[in-house]
Amino acid sequence: MTTSTNLARATIRQLIESGVSDFVLSPGSRNAPLSIALHQAKEKGLIELHIKLDERGAGYFALGISKATDNYVAVICTSGTAVANYHPAVLEALHSGNKLLVITADRPERLRKTGANQTTDQVGIFKGVHTHDLTSPSQTELTGGPIHLNLQFDEPLLPSDESDWLIGLSVKPPAIQSANPKVLQATGNGVLVVGYDRGGFSLEATLAFATRLGLPLVAEDPLSFPDAIAHASIFLADEKVREYLKPDYVIVLGRTTLSRSTNAFIQSARSTYVIDPRIASVDSKRTATEVFFELPRVEIATLNPSWVSDWNEISRISSLEIAKDQGWSEQRALTCIAKELPNQSALFVGSSRPIRDLEGFSIPRDGVVSFANRGLAGIDGNLSTLFGIAGHFERSFGVVGDLTFLHDISALSSVPSENLTIFVIDNNGGGIFSTLPQAGVKGFDEIFGTPQNQDISKIASAFGISNEVVKSESDLKRVVAHDRKGLHIVIVEVPTRENNAENLKKVYARVSSAVRIGLNLA
Repeated sequence: MTTSTNLARATIRQLIESGVSDFVLSPGSRNAPLSIALHQAKEKGLIELHIKLDERGAGYFALGISKATDNYVAVICTSGTAVANYHPAVLEALHSGNKLLVITADRPERLRKTGANQTTDQVGIFKGVHTHDLTSPSQTELTGGPIHLNLQFDEPLLPSDESDWLIGLSVKPPAIQSANPKVLQATGNGVLVVGYDRGGFSLEATLAFATRLGLPLVAEDPLSFPDAIAHASIFLADEKVREYLKPDYVIVLGRTTLSRSTNAFIQSARSTYVIDPRIASVDSKRTATEVFFELPRVEIATLNPSWVSDWNEISRISSLEIAKDQGWSEQRALTCIAKELPNQSALFVGSSRPIRDLEGFSIPRDGVVSFANRGLAGIDGNLSTLFGIAGHFERSFGVVGDLTFLHDISALSSVPSENLTIFVIDNNGGGIFSTLPQAGVKGFDEIFGTPQNQDISKIASAFGISNEVVKSESDLKRVVAHDRKGLHIVIVEVPTRENNAENLKKVYARVSSAVRIGLNLA
């Protein structure tokens, strides 16, 4: 048995015994020992093996599986530039605390810095993620966020025997860590704000925590919290409304990264309590009145009995005003999709404008498992992430912008067979920039709007993917209700980016006026 074969077999065996069941492999030469070992494990039915040509997409595909399963997923490649292509997905996993296990094949250390082919220094290539640089088998503890195993493979790379190296394998259940939570004590009028990723805590644990608190709940992901305050990011954009609702304290679970108005509201509080394990590592400079690495026990005393009803009334006024806008728009489309999604389905929301529209305009509900890449909120790899998620649900949906779709177009070369519908909000460019301060600057369309003028329907058809164009709410309802098999792409044609930005301003102004009148603040 060659040394490289022994290292590959021992590594794969240890990972399987540690509970890793999904492996995403990109073909290469230096990782041949791993590729052969993985195929043998797959033949015995011990693992799921996914083959992806593009390492960048493979990284995000593995990230999607990790999000869906909350388990470590291994992604394996050859040496050189292949490794660097994992960096975006590793950064996303690092900042969102996802369980991504990166396994990179490498030349022997003696060849580094010698000009050897396809050889660079891969140790520490992912800043913030420790590299285990291995020449012999070593047990790696699978805890925390992303992990990097760099395996030095010397020639020969192929096995010299046909031994059954997987015999007697047994999977060990993960160790259950006991918790001794701190106590969070607060008095007065408080609010719970939950970031989209919930700080890595499960939805069930977060819902139970919110119920114990009994405070107004502002959720960046309203599709997971049926009791959340609807449209908070919209009515909190008004400074007078924020002043009226000024809290004694705010409890923040996870990161709040979407809404400037929500963050301004948090900053107005006398005290803030932040619950997020990442403060111990990647967010070490984050400050608050008190920080917690796990969900605390709570001792809350509320002074104002009408505090919760005030929030519900403002939310009701906002809903009535938003409902008056019956015109076709991006927000109308997103609201319709969120409402019509069937129970027990999964939804991946792309970065940029779609996720903000869902937060601000959709009506809180349950029955949908919602995902997004909010660690660094990039538009790269969104389709690949969605494809990784789709394999674990009967029906899956995605909502992305046209630039997000085009950014990960290579993912369409290997699409899932599961029931998956992707809505592409097509406004021909970066719609979010039309709602940001840089809107209207000289050269805006060239450097920010960046219209690509691509026919997304033709692109989908070129990959052999079924697709259609919709231009109304009734069409959207029909598409969501249709339970088809395989991948289907729906191009949602909406008004121009400029019209959308102008409509948003009008909606925000109307909501602000209605709430002020309702509160006698006008």
